[in-house]
Amino acid sequence: MRNLKPIIVLSSILFVMVLMVPTLLVIPFSDKSNGQLAEELQNKQQEQPDLAESPIDVAVYRTKLDLVENVPLEEYVVGVVASEMPATFELEALKAQSLAARTYILRHLLSEERLGATEEWDVTDTVTHQVYKGTDELKAQWKENYASNLAKVTEAVKATAGKVLTYNNEPIDASFFSTSNGKTENSEEYWQNEIPYLRSVESPWDMNSKEFLDHTSFTVGAFESELGVKLEANGSVGKIISRTTGNRVDKVEINGKQLTGREVRDTLKLRSSDFTWERKGDNILITTKGYGHGVGMSQYGANGMALEGKKHSDIIAHFYKDVQIGNADQYLTKLTAKQ
Repeated sequence: MRNLKPIIVLSSILFVMVLMVPTLLVIPFSDKSNGQLAEELQNKQQEQPDLAESPIDVAVYRTKLDLVENVPLEEYVVGVVASEMPATFELEALKAQSLAARTYILRHLLSEERLGATEEWDVTDTVTHQVYKGTDELKAQWKENYASNLAKVTEAVKATAGKVLTYNNEPIDASFFSTSNGKTENSEEYWQNEIPYLRSVESPWDMNSKEFLDHTSFTVGAFESELGVKLEANGSVGKIISRTTGNRVDKVEINGKQLTGREVRDTLKLRSSDFTWERKGDNILITTKGYGHGVGMSQYGANGMALEGKKHSDIIAHFYKDVQIGNADQYLTKLTAKQ
């Protein structure tokens, strides 16, 4: 009979090695993997807004990507505020913008006639509704200020979480714009309907806005072609017949043809319907005051109030007459029942 001792010893060594090798391989790999995974999760968590759980999602059509993204409500509000108002603005102004953004989307979702909406999506990410940007877009926009700007905007949204602006117990049409000409506009003097909370108010803070004045020019030919008019031979451009409560152009007459200030603004793509013009040789020089339609909350006006120490509730009360800051629960309940 052969001596089996060497075989037994060799078998024992091989058995131990079989047990040890997976351990030697797996432990270092697991340590490294867990470390990388933890770091990735931590980075991801740092990039996500620290927000309360949202009871509904907003289906946003991402125009450049040509896809629909379902975004939790409060995360959507962060993306809108970050896109619609400079993050450098005062925190109280950002809070007022948060209320306006949340109110807008809830009113839109509750509406039976949702502007442009389809079965696939609720809103676009453009000015047709509210401008919305996601993480990658905000990183590209803010660059090294991304983390601090996101934290600031998120703080404003969290401070107003669950709140909306109401009038007669219904979410308001929380319209807003960049810069006034010193006054906001009555709703019916720019749009058709008279809305009781969208009244003309003073907004002197806007004169400090970099958007307050703008100058543009058109050749006489382009001006005539765009507006469908023929200028008089005496060199005059036209006569402003009347102005609105907010001191924007109501009606003008150009060589016998009447146009509204809004028609001129929309056709020539002017920043505001508060404009003056003059002819210089073969060119028409146009100066505008303000930036936007002028109805509702002026964003630069809101920031001016915040710089003076006003709270977001003061800003809301100034630009939206007789509205309340109420709970969104009943409106969210209606929306969750729809889904």
